[in-house]
Amino acid sequence: MTLSELRFVVSVAHEKNFRRAATKSFVSQPALSLAIKKIENELGVLIFERNRMGIALTPVGELIVNQAEKVLEEVDKIKEISAREKTTQHTSVKLGLIYSVAPYLLPSIIPILKKNVPDISLEAEEDITINLIKKLKDGYLDAAIIALPFDIAGFDTQILYDEPFKVLVSSKHKWSKNKEINAKQLINEKILLLDNTHCFSMQVREACPGISDNTEVQAGTSLETIRNMVASNLGISILPKSATTKNYKNDEINILSFERPVPFRKVAMAYRQGSSKKLFFDSIVNSITGIKEKIIGS
Repeated sequence: MTLSELRFVVSVAHEKNFRRAATKSFVSQPALSLAIKKIENELGVLIFERNRMGIALTPVGELIVNQAEKVLEEVDKIKEISAREKTTQHTSVKLGLIYSVAPYLLPSIIPILKKNVPDISLEAEEDITINLIKKLKDGYLDAAIIALPFDIAGFDTQILYDEPFKVLVSSKHKWSKNKEINAKQLINEKILLLDNTHCFSMQVREACPGISDNTEVQAGTSLETIRNMVASNLGISILPKSATTKNYKNDEINILSFERPVPFRKVAMAYRQGSSKKLFFDSIVNSITGIKEKIIGS
């Protein structure tokens, strides 16, 4: 059955007359009668009783007409949503971000997007990678900013920037006067990292050969908690460079670079293949890559 056929059924039910229903539906009476007969044959029931006195709904016909009216009402709602979208010229983009990116990227990128892409209404939320993947698959999110690798069927990714890692030590630590350290030196240190639900911890472990199974590692609940723990000389930590810019300066903490090769991560945007919002994703990607020096520092 089609929406047109449902409209014919509802029109006949309202008019109680095939000729008037055909006129109001802008079709010939034979065409309307044929459509009604077709839908009755498809359903295997009579919707209308026909006799010399006129037509009347059968008991099951009343139920069918009631349901058809609900279906057509919902279709009209879909059209209203589309009309509002065209009128406002705004497209809502639900963007997820991993916890180790969101607080350092959003303050910089939101003003840029408002200026460069005013047609985007951005809704952002933070979560761990595994939850962002589920929300992407379920359609709750349109796109997500994550760290590679992200090899999941049905999704495309665009790289935003490469982000080096930095070492945070207390001003009282033996390395406090150093400018650089070798990643292998981490083996004898107490390392403060996010708990294993955060992909950033795994990225640090994989990128830093000095962290082994014998290295003492303590988990923290957030990067800011870890930063405060470092300031109290409870251990050292490895953070993404964006979390060590001057906006997050702490007199009790010294920030060290790694000797080459410098451990780093690739930050990217992931989204479903074939998304109707691809052009808007491209605009977001271009806006972020345009200010990546501001995000991670020079």
